[in-house]
Amino acid sequence: MELLSPAGNVEKLSYAYAYGADAAYIGLKKFSLRVKADNFYEDEYKKVIELKNKYPGKRLHCALNISFHDEEIDALKQNLDYFRQYPIDAFIVQDIGIVPLLQKEFPNAELHLSTQASCVNSEAVKMYKSIGFKRVVLGREISLNQIRRIKDSVPDMELETFVHGAMCIAYAGRCLMSAYLTGRSAQSGFCSHTCRWNFNLTTDQKIITPDMAKAIAQSGSLQLEEEQRPGEYFPVFEGEDFTAILSSKDLRMIEHLADLRDSGVDSLKIEGRMKSVYYVAMVTRAYRKALDALDGKLTQEEAAPFIAELENVSHRKSTTGFYYNKADADETTVGASDSKYQLAAEIGDEVKDEAFEKLYSESQRRYAEFKKNLDEMHPAAREARLKDLEIHTDRNVVPFEKKEGWYMYECTAMNMIKAEDEIEFVSPEFCSLAAKPGDWEVISSETGLKLNWVCDGHPAVIYTKYKLPDGTLLRTLDPDYVEGQIRDTGR
Repeated sequence: MELLSPAGNVEKLSYAYAYGADAAYIGLKKFSLRVKADNFYEDEYKKVIELKNKYPGKRLHCALNISFHDEEIDALKQNLDYFRQYPIDAFIVQDIGIVPLLQKEFPNAELHLSTQASCVNSEAVKMYKSIGFKRVVLGREISLNQIRRIKDSVPDMELETFVHGAMCIAYAGRCLMSAYLTGRSAQSGFCSHTCRWNFNLTTDQKIITPDMAKAIAQSGSLQLEEEQRPGEYFPVFEGEDFTAILSSKDLRMIEHLADLRDSGVDSLKIEGRMKSVYYVAMVTRAYRKALDALDGKLTQEEAAPFIAELENVSHRKSTTGFYYNKADADETTVGASDSKYQLAAEIGDEVKDEAFEKLYSESQRRYAEFKKNLDEMHPAAREARLKDLEIHTDRNVVPFEKKEGWYMYECTAMNMIKAEDEIEFVSPEFCSLAAKPGDWEVISSETGLKLNWVCDGHPAVIYTKYKLPDGTLLRTLDPDYVEGQIRDTGR
């Protein structure tokens, strides 16, 4: 089975490939249902081509999955030359109005039907096959038994299903809540995820008895009040059948990959083009190891630590969705997703040879200059300066020293890293590696001087006794995380 990962920008595409995805799906500006993802634009096709060359055999799928109005089709036509610059292997579409255009202009690219088209039966699959689709991304409201029936009916059609990530409360994601509450249409790619908000349920009934509950639910007198929008009330009407109307659980099928394979699934899709680099890397890696274990490339015991790392990625309570029992998908949860870890830095290329020596020389030069200035000071001024450095240690000028068997790497910080912290490295090759103070140093990549801390916007390198593979990330414990407590995300 193919492992298909999300890539909201070039950076995430790189980590999706590095951490084991066979293919990744991207969006292009204005034509994707995740317009709030960074998506791809301008000359980024050059970086994508470089990545495809770096990871030969990896595939690239492009989501053109909005519902097109005429003016948007006009815009699509105007951007065809731009699209051609990307090494796109397949287009993911829901609107069949653009199918003839894509078939004409991109004859070598496959057509994949988006899950937004709600394809959940074999007759529909046959129809889409007849007009040129190579793959159907099945609607999420489908069971494993139904997938098996479709595969038996149309064995040469590739079937793709979601296996991990956020799910929408609306059928096939066609939700109106965002447009209703915020004026941002999910079908144009502007979903504000209103189903994740925190609501109070109120009614104008003063007294409620148990026998009144059903009548009230069907009366239209129930109202939702979002906690950050006091005084704005939205009516709720519930019919005879139970309906989960708000925040659904996250999908998680990593323990059931054999069942997906046996049902005829060809591609496993991870949700999350708006998720972080850390999310893309960790989730992709977990499913890669689980698939490798399923194929006998490693043991279940070897894969287990990587799968366990899913708990260290932001997530809500999980469910198997509609695959086994429709009632499983009806269960809701509350609160934002959370994780005890934060991505602290991305580890880049190794700094060695001439670049290493140049940085070392610069650190020694600056230290010598610092010492010279101290020696030339009046004794009283020098003593005052030394006392100031004891208090304000960040002002100290401390060069790094060469250490046998240590390695230096480019480091792009995202969050605060303190020299006294215990940090962890994660990579495509090893699960996690804890590095204690003394096992690593953070150094300015401009001055070569040791730093007490580094954060976003400060150019730095990491000097460590550990050999780090390509694609390594550095994570730290999130100081604001409290187990069992859902934090305010500042929405």
